Amino acid sequence: MLLVSLLISGCSIEQNNITSTLFHNTTAHYNGYYYALEKTREVEKIILKSLDDDPNQILRLFPKLDTVLAKSFTKDTDEIIKMASLSIQRHPNSKWVDDNYVLVGKARLFAGDYTNAIQTFKYVNTKSTDANTRHRALVQLLRTFTEQNDFDRAEETFRFLEKEKLNKQNRKDLFLEKAYYYQVRNDYDYMVRNLTAADSLLERKDRKGRIYFLIGQIYQKLGFDAEAYNYYRKCIGTSPEYEIDFYARLNMAQVARLDDKRDIKQLRAQFEKMLGDAKNVEFRDKIYYELGEFDRKQGNLKLAIESYTQAAHAGTNKRIQGSSYLRIGQLQFDSLKKYTLAKLYYDSAIGALPKDFEGYDNIKKRQEVLGEFARYTEAIAWNDSLLMLATLDTATVRVRLDSILASRKIVEDAGKKKKKRSNGGSGGSQVSSLYRSESSATTDWYFGNPSAVALGQSEFQRIWGAIPLEDNWRRSNRTTVISEPGASVVDAPTQEKTTENSKAATEVDEVGALLKQIPRTAEQQQAALAKIEEGYFKLGDLYYFQLNEKENAFDSYEKLLQRFPDSEFKPEVLYKLYLIVFEKDPTQAERYASMLKSNYPNSHFTRVLINPDYQRETSVAAEKQKLIYKEAFAYYQANNLRMAQEKIKAALQEGETAFTPQIELLKILVTGRTEDVTRYQFELGEFIKKYPDEALKPYAEQLLASSKSLLEKQERAKGIQFIQSLEGPHNFVIVYNTAEKITNPVSTALEKYNASQWKDLKLNTSNIILNDEKTITIVTELPTLEAALSYFDKFLAQIAIGKPFSNYKFYSFVITKDNFQIFYRTKALDEYLTFFDRNYQKQNQ
Repeated sequence: MLLVSLLISGCSIEQNNITSTLFHNTTAHYNGYYYALEKTREVEKIILKSLDDDPNQILRLFPKLDTVLAKSFTKDTDEIIKMASLSIQRHPNSKWVDDNYVLVGKARLFAGDYTNAIQTFKYVNTKSTDANTRHRALVQLLRTFTEQNDFDRAEETFRFLEKEKLNKQNRKDLFLEKAYYYQVRNDYDYMVRNLTAADSLLERKDRKGRIYFLIGQIYQKLGFDAEAYNYYRKCIGTSPEYEIDFYARLNMAQVARLDDKRDIKQLRAQFEKMLGDAKNVEFRDKIYYELGEFDRKQGNLKLAIESYTQAAHAGTNKRIQGSSYLRIGQLQFDSLKKYTLAKLYYDSAIGALPKDFEGYDNIKKRQEVLGEFARYTEAIAWNDSLLMLATLDTATVRVRLDSILASRKIVEDAGKKKKKRSNGGSGGSQVSSLYRSESSATTDWYFGNPSAVALGQSEFQRIWGAIPLEDNWRRSNRTTVISEPGASVVDAPTQEKTTENSKAATEVDEVGALLKQIPRTAEQQQAALAKIEEGYFKLGDLYYFQLNEKENAFDSYEKLLQRFPDSEFKPEVLYKLYLIVFEKDPTQAERYASMLKSNYPNSHFTRVLINPDYQRETSVAAEKQKLIYKEAFAYYQANNLRMAQEKIKAALQEGETAFTPQIELLKILVTGRTEDVTRYQFELGEFIKKYPDEALKPYAEQLLASSKSLLEKQERAKGIQFIQSLEGPHNFVIVYNTAEKITNPVSTALEKYNASQWKDLKLNTSNIILNDEKTITIVTELPTLEAALSYFDKFLAQIAIGKPFSNYKFYSFVITKDNFQIFYRTKALDEYLTFFDRNYQKQNQ
């Protein structure tokens, strides 16, 4: 009876004796807490299974808690909270109350109820009298803040714990939770420090092999290959899961030192052993890929490409397949300089790689750039080859092309035989076959490169279409006559002959199509050179701006200037060369700057070079000019020309901007209404010369042509009549062929003549284009007829007999200002020379 009474009194939650304490501690632990703990372990296993390891990437230390996944174990987390809560309610005086609260907090954490989980862990930290339990709750609080991405509060938590004295379990958990915190923040340096700190505390249940593998991965990423090698070896020593073991062995080959040939031989033997192991069949693609990496690091590019090609076809893993194509593309571009092939492999890589692949956006960008890159490199090679062929006669060219086609046929036939022998005739990918045919090429000449020839043929078909080989192929009405001696019209050819004839016709058609593309005329050759010039310029820009390869950009720009010293791109190229070498070689940079400033003083690039803020300043000024221009144009349309001129002057005072040509052209239009037509035409001609690349140039040319056409009609209508009066100021004129390019020597000679013998008259020299063939140099102005004739006679006696005049044909005469207006307007050179002889020459005086 006494025993029953003791048991009943021990069940009361109000008692605090030995019997009550023992009862509640035992019951709380082995009922509510025990079942809640078992459910917690089951949920942790479910979460752990959700961890999708990709050993090609750095493993996650812990799975990411997911609200979607949490729905699958909602009943379990509810059960954990229920059992732990009942234990707390029924045994509030037991020593397991705080432990039950920790399980409630973890259940809420797993369910994604972060707010209540935080409150629960904070409650334990505040109320618990057991230091280890408080620390355990704070470790879980750290995990909750990390999952919330509340990094500031997470750091406050672990900084506090670092100052506390922790037991072994809590110290291990703190190191692991800190490592996870740093992984989420992509701080691999501090992550690996915490993982290595936890090393001595790890137990087998912590999956030590996986953590060692993760440490090796991080060390490898950070460039500490020796440490990575040691941890991969430690990983293998723990007998981890097969996949982790497999990748640890592969990664050891990546970080192994290759100073000793024996080590290289041993690693190669290990690769062969792994490839021969039946257990590794599903991993053969990865083994081949790592073998390719192994050979690439040693510089064995041919073997590396073969291994990457095998990797791309040995399995179905798109990530490995894409990585293999990417590596081949990188080698083709960076090392082998085969840009068309590089483009093909990059295309295949982008098609296979998932969009979450590391650096995918940069790979995609390079793939897009390579399309242009291949186009311009092939354009240079194609047109250089065509220009070289243009120097040969047709028979020699045909012999060479036939020889190349025959060599290519031998290579193709050998490839077909090899293909039949290997894998029972099973075919590889298109890219693989392209690689094999390209690698077999024995010449760098354009027509020895099948991919380059194919590109040229597609370009030809794009322009001309799929036309048959026949005479007069560019004519709409054409006839083709083909006669083959000895051919029988009646006899039907056999299947074999038909095939042979078809192949022969294809080869002939290919040669014929190539022959048609050879630039024979000067115009065609100039067009080919223009494509080469543009190719070098575009390649330089791609290297400089897209690929950020300044040395290659420099080489491309330099080749452009060497081959095309008068290139239209020269000002821009000089400026870019200046920028490329400025930091490395200031002296060389100054040389480019001097060339730019002396040869192109009015260039936009010269202005930017002199004033780096030029673009920003001119953009502001241009906006002001546009507003003033709007007013000026309104005045012009209203025929208020005086106010239009004032507004134009105000706009031009804002400085020279990209909008300045628009204003200057409006000024010329006003000139056409306020001054004589000769001045109007002269200003239009100067505008065209000053802005050869301006969008308004065609409009200015149209205005000039219309004005000239109108004047010609008017002059023809009334006849050309020069004014008979010879009194008053005169100009001295020299007319010569523009093609002879003697404008500067002529001007210099006349200026010296003026300075030495006519200094008092303060004469001026200028140059004007007379027509498409002639240029005139004018000396203004001689005050009287007598002065003009004296100037003319002395010129013939003293200056005309020397250089440059003695080497060229030219016309010289004096002319009144009024007659010059008629002369320039009518371009009537022969008529005025007759007038001059009759009215000025001494024998006719």
